[in-house]
This record gives sequence, structure tokens and C-alpha cells, in this order.
Amino acid sequence: MAQNPVGWAVSPARVPYPAALAAMEARADAIARGEAGELIWLLEHDPLYTAGTSAAPADLRDADRFPVHKTGRGGEYTYHGPGQRVAYVMLDLRTRGRDARAFVRNLEDWIIETLAAFNVTGERRCGRVGVWVDRTQPGGPLREDKIAAIGIRLRRWVSFHGIALNVEPDLTHYAGITPCGISDPQFGVTSLVDLGLPVTMEDADLAMKSAFERVFGPVSREAAPA
Repeated sequence: MAQNPVGWAVSPARVPYPAALAAMEARADAIARGEAGELIWLLEHDPLYTAGTSAAPADLRDADRFPVHKTGRGGEYTYHGPGQRVAYVMLDLRTRGRDARAFVRNLEDWIIETLAAFNVTGERRCGRVGVWVDRTQPGGPLREDKIAAIGIRLRRWVSFHGIALNVEPDLTHYAGITPCGISDPQFGVTSLVDLGLPVTMEDADLAMKSAFERVFGPVSREAAPA
């Protein structure tokens, strides 16, 4: 079955998290009712932490550092902030196979293909959701850093929440949480700029759009939700 182009919206200014959540849920509900089309919404937030449905209280190391938002997405604690490209994904899985596991794998493929545009090899890891970069030095101990997080919720087979790709965030802000519940020091967090690549947000957006169309299908420009 042919898919209509997916709406592709970019917010030029940072969006408050509560406003983004409300707009995202409203759009997902409208998609489920057949009143709106699918949408990918790219944005940035001011610094904050979000707690997924599996978040352990002990993994919030510094509750006073930034606002903390409980959310219905899957996963544990994560950080959002300037320099991180958040992509909220509102897709209708009723027309895309009704397979949640395959959907998450496609999201991983989207990130991996985006990274490949910058000659970065992104990889999956069993038991560690998201996309990782192997930074192990020859003869040294294992070192792998997460460069993109995934946290999705499905309601009536329509997705919301989404992915977060680290372009150039302040990585020290992750110190206030145990990111995704992973405390082993051999697993850290990185970004495109941390890897030594002079990538701008606009560069990342172009790569994400091209990769999305290869994985999910065509897009059409749409105004960002109010």
C-alpha cells in the first residue's frame, strides 16, 4: 500500500517540553482518528531530564539540576537540551505493518544511515536500546558511547515520542542521571562534534531527512505545531 508523504516540520526556536508533549499527543490522536497525516517534528528543548516508564529513582543523581518530566515513553532517564536534535515521530503503524519491534529497528536504521552521511559507524547493541559508536582503542579496554537515544510510545498503533541525536549538546549535563540506566564506565555518551566532526544542526537535519526518506518514504514540508 502506497504511503502519503509524511509531514516534515522543524521548529527554529526551542520548544518548552510540556507544550511539545501536548502538541505531539494531540497530533497522534488526530492521526488515529483519521483527521491528520503522519508527522516528523524536529526541535530542541531547554535543558531537562525525562523519565521513561522503566526509570529507577536511584538513576536520578541530581534532581535539582534541571526540570524532570515523567513521560509515558518507554525507557529510563535521558537528557534533552540545546545541541541535541529531537525528532518526535508520529507515524501510523496500522499502515506500516503493526510490528513494534520492526518499527524500532527502522528507527535505528534511520539513525545509522544519518550517521553514515558523516562517515560515522552507528551500531545496535543487544540489551542496550539506541545507537552506539565503538570507541575502543587498539589494545585497550572496551569503550562504547551512545550517540542517539530512542524512546517510543504507541497508542492505537500510532507512535509518539521518538529519537534524540546528539549533534553538539553539553555532555556534562548527563552527569545528573544514569543515562538509560547504564552505569558501567565502559559505556558513555558522545556526539557528532565530540567525535571531532564540525557538524551543524542544519547539516544533521539534511542528513536525517535524506535517511528518513530511504527508510520510511517521502516527506513533505509542513509548518511546526503551534
